[in-house]
Amino acid sequence: MPKDMPKERNDYVMDSESATEMARLINQDRVMTEAMGGLFPERNGDLAGINTILDIGCGPGGWVLDVARAYPNKRVVGVDISNLMIEYARALAFSQRLDNAEFQVANVHTPMSFDDNTFDFINARFMVGFTPTKAWSAFLEECMRILKPGGIFRLTEGDVGSSTSASYTKLTMTMPLILKKLGFSFSPDGSSTGIAIAMRRLLRDASFTNIQKMAHALETAPWLPGYQMWVDNMKVTFLTARPAIVKLHIMPEDEYDSLYNQALMDMLSDDFYAIGYFLTMWGSKP
Repeated sequence: MPKDMPKERNDYVMDSESATEMARLINQDRVMTEAMGGLFPERNGDLAGINTILDIGCGPGGWVLDVARAYPNKRVVGVDISNLMIEYARALAFSQRLDNAEFQVANVHTPMSFDDNTFDFINARFMVGFTPTKAWSAFLEECMRILKPGGIFRLTEGDVGSSTSASYTKLTMTMPLILKKLGFSFSPDGSSTGIAIAMRRLLRDASFTNIQKMAHALETAPWLPGYQMWVDNMKVTFLTARPAIVKLHIMPEDEYDSLYNQALMDMLSDDFYAIGYFLTMWGSKP
């Protein structure tokens, strides 16, 4: 595979070339698609009039491959800044004979290589994790450029939820603090990612029309399906966030490690329950 990693600034909080991060994203992708109710829940799976689809920040390609498999007559493209993720996704597409799926390395905070009016649908999930607040306007302008007239841009973002574990809850609260320190959060105090309160304004300011929304809740407990997959995802998330927590002086190393160990024990308790909240908004290009 070509080593076509872009040289521009990489704003990703986690190590985008890490195999650990790739494993986390594979898990997260499955959990989120299920929590959202499918690949296109707002359309009840109906892709009439949609033939070309782009996934922004596709990671190891799970969503793209699922769409390509479910809709073999659609062209599905995934872009990501990570060479490792794209090589893995390309290998999966080849091994699964999904000729309608393709992947490109790209920094989406710079102009993309696609022509104007290329795509009918653009999907993006969890952009807040690698998008400075000041970069949203240019990013959405670029998405508008490569969308066809009448095309749809769909954005899904999450925020902190709540749980029965004080240690787990405190750990999750460190995530929006990382974003705040790095200039990625719209929250005035870092108590949340703040992206939910900004999404409609961002889409409106970018001139998207017919803006609509759909909310999702991801609940998890030992007696619910998919619990172990969620636990594995959170374990890796907290571990990969640890260097940033320490470097940004959000919490001392020993305190974070103590919280992490206690949270792991709490998650194994039959009484543990957590819920997270996600919001999808989409709008059309005039």
